[in-house]
Amino acid sequence: MRIAMWSGPRNISTAMMRAFENRPDTEVWDEPFYGPYLYKTGLDHPGAEEVIADQGTDWEPIAEKCVGGTPNGAPIFYQKHMTMHMLPHMGREWIRHLTNCFLIREPERVAASYNAVRERPSLEDLGFVQQAELFDYVIKVTGTLPMVIDSRDFLFAPEEMLIAMCAQLGIPYRTDMIAWPEGQRESDGVWGKHWYDSVWRSTGFAPANDRPLSLSAELKAVAKEATPYYEMMYQHRITI
Repeated sequence: MRIAMWSGPRNISTAMMRAFENRPDTEVWDEPFYGPYLYKTGLDHPGAEEVIADQGTDWEPIAEKCVGGTPNGAPIFYQKHMTMHMLPHMGREWIRHLTNCFLIREPERVAASYNAVRERPSLEDLGFVQQAELFDYVIKVTGTLPMVIDSRDFLFAPEEMLIAMCAQLGIPYRTDMIAWPEGQRESDGVWGKHWYDSVWRSTGFAPANDRPLSLSAELKAVAKEATPYYEMMYQHRITI
């Protein structure tokens, strides 16, 4: 099984990757298209040159690897993908060969969290439009509704949600998924030192954060633009 988890930034995507990597039957791949994305866009992300050097500039061999043999012959190949990395020139046909899942988060909280790391995010930076496009594409080419996980729902009941996710994926739930050892992993992208501080300190999923937000008018506007795309996917989320 090749699982593609499609998320925008500043979600629980790396923690979710930890949960799956902690399974003995699973190999993971962290944001494989980040290099080609940075190369094509020229965006000034932390460590951009190192990321491009590590992952290359061509999306096609990466896509072939996503649908090829699983690393080390593992029964499950879990791929953590960022939706904004899928630029318009990148083909989509290979995606139909994966088990596609969508991890979503409230736009206001994504915007606030992203702004704390890299100021003044645009709608494109937050990945909601791209996520909705990919969601529609998967439905069109597979004829099935992909799994949607809302991070807020998930964090209120992580184990119950993991059980439900595994049931929908057709794999057994393992208690290994709910907690993991603290620290960096070899599977983490070379950008981890810029983005993964909280994950490296974690040993499990953090509690849901419902603290009130104080957003600038600019961030509120970006979040408002993203909301219809989020709500479209939210109505299809897993509930327990």
